[in-house]
Parts: sequence; structure tokens; C-alpha cells
Amino acid sequence: MQKKKMTNPLHRRKKSRAKDKIGKAPGTVTYLGDREKTQSTVHTIEYDDESVAEDFTNDIDAILVHNDSKSTSWIDVVGINDEAYIENLGKRFGLNSLLLEDAVNTLQRPKIDEYDNHIFGVFKMLYINDAEELVSEHMAMVLLENTVLVFQELKEDVFEGVRTRIRTKHGRIRTRGADYLFFALLDAIIDNYFTVLEHINHKIEVLEEQVYENPKPEVAQKIQELKKEVLKVRRWIFPVKELVSRLIDTESPLIKKDTKLFLRDVLDHSVEINETLQIYREMSMSLMEMYMSNMSNKMNEVMKVLTIMASIFIPLTFIAGIYGMNFDHMPELHWEHGYLYVWGIMIFLLLFMLIYFRKKGWL
Repeated sequence: MQKKKMTNPLHRRKKSRAKDKIGKAPGTVTYLGDREKTQSTVHTIEYDDESVAEDFTNDIDAILVHNDSKSTSWIDVVGINDEAYIENLGKRFGLNSLLLEDAVNTLQRPKIDEYDNHIFGVFKMLYINDAEELVSEHMAMVLLENTVLVFQELKEDVFEGVRTRIRTKHGRIRTRGADYLFFALLDAIIDNYFTVLEHINHKIEVLEEQVYENPKPEVAQKIQELKKEVLKVRRWIFPVKELVSRLIDTESPLIKKDTKLFLRDVLDHSVEINETLQIYREMSMSLMEMYMSNMSNKMNEVMKVLTIMASIFIPLTFIAGIYGMNFDHMPELHWEHGYLYVWGIMIFLLLFMLIYFRKKGWL
């Protein structure tokens, strides 16, 4: 009877949604992801060096007022699977339809696109949840003249530190424009990659101990899962260094010269993260080699013990085999103390071989 191949329902759902996009015109806003469909919610923060105003509203007309303001505005859209709302909001902001398509496409790799009056970026926000699991969240950011428009999948994010700085009076972020806010959000995303790397490093250290102490088949499975996780993280993080370089080299007037100095610090962090991730990738790949090597060493130890036992009993078996033959004319069979002599020889050989193996260091 042929076994049915088991498939991951999450993976199957992603594949089916990706298939839904095939044949559609470029620029069609189609959500590709595994989050349940929910209505988008919008959190707006408008601030300058004197005041901060926050609001929760889905009214697009009210949101557009922030874009027309001279103050700096952060418009945070949570929930990108509400395709109709995202498309309507993007059109009202004058955003390109191809941009909106990438904003809701969770399969899109990190990228930076420059337009006449805005800069668009796609990134992966990674963090560790309360269950010590790695969470990857697709997000997109649009830099306008006085506004940063953010699209993210979940309410949870890594931006709480940025919100706190905005709410704190006399902070540097309050005196600078939208380009600095764009940098601050990007910096929060990249800095949190260090937390993810620490999580991976901890997993590697735990698996190293398990490989050395008790290399069970379950450990090999965990190593395979770790390798896949490292490769996924690398695919999400690796392009970011190039994207930050593009922001530094851009001639767009949306990013001021003094903000580029801060972006250089982000670039340094990106380089360090990529180098560390490359090391972890090599370590995760070498874990399986260590596992196989330790398993081979354990097998060799077992084979050594069995070989020593066989070597001890071979001469004893030989002697027992000779005197177990049923020939009438075997002189030793008629010795009065022949039975004791054979036992003595066998015990002598046993002790001799044990002492010999001990001196050789085989026991």
C-alpha cells in the first residue's frame, strides 16, 4: 500500500495563494501571506519639536490631512491583507500600483525603489516572541516629504522604542524630519536582527553540547531545522546592506545629508550582521558533520568492545571446540586431571589477554 505524502498546510496555503497571482496584471494588489484576513487599522503620530498628537482612525480623508501638514507624520497601517483598503489608501496618496503590489506581497525580497516624490522600501521585521520562536513579519515603508507611511502584517513590532522617543520631549527625533524617522524605523529593524542572531547562537551552543554528550537522531533533526532557519534568516537579512548603501548614495532630496551620516552607522551594523550570520551558517552546517563524526566514534567504540570480546573468546572457543570432538583416541581425555588442566589454560589465556589489552590501552 502506497503511503500518502504529508504536506504542511501552511506551506500548501502559501503555494495556493501564490498561484492566485498568476495571470493577473502587474500592479494588482494581491495579498500573498499566511495571516488570517482582518480589517486594517491605522495609528497616526504627528509631531514637531513642541507637540505630539496620536490618533487611531481608518478614515482615509482624516489620514490625508497628516500628509498635508508641515509637521512630521508617521502613519502606521497594521494589517496588509485588507487588499481593497490598501489599494484605496495607496491611490489617495498617489502611490504607484506596483509599489502597492510589493507592499502586500510577503514573498517579496527586501528592496528599495525610488520614485519622483517618494522612496519605497520592503524589509523583513524579525523578532523572538514569548514562546522563544522566530517571527518574520513582512513590512513596507514609504518616505514622503513630511510623512512616513508604514505597512505591517501584525500589531506586534520592534518600534516601541521609536514611539517612546517621539513621545519624549526634546528628543533628537522631534527636531528632525521624515527622513530621520525613516532612518529610526530602519535602525530599529536592523538592531533587532542582533537579538535574532543571539537566539540562533544560543541554539547552536545547545546543539553543540547535545552533539558531544548524546547525539541522538532527534538532535540530527534539530540540526536540519536550524540549518533551514539560518538560511531563511540569511535570505531576509543579506540584501539589507546593499539597500542601506543605496539610501546613502541616493541623490533624492527626500534624504538629507546629515541623515546619511546616521545611515552609515546602520550600514556598519548591517555589515557586522552579515558577517556574523555567515559564521553561524558555517557553524550550523558543520554541526551535522560533528554529529556524524561523533556517531561514527561511538560506533567505533562499540565495535572495539565487541572485537576485544571476540578476541578473548576465540582461543577459548578453539580449545572448547577441540575437546568437544567425539574421537575415542584423544590422549588428554583419559588424563585424571585433564578437565582441570583445560580450565587452567583457559583462565590463564583469559587473564593474559585482559592484561595485554589493558597495557595497550584498548580497555
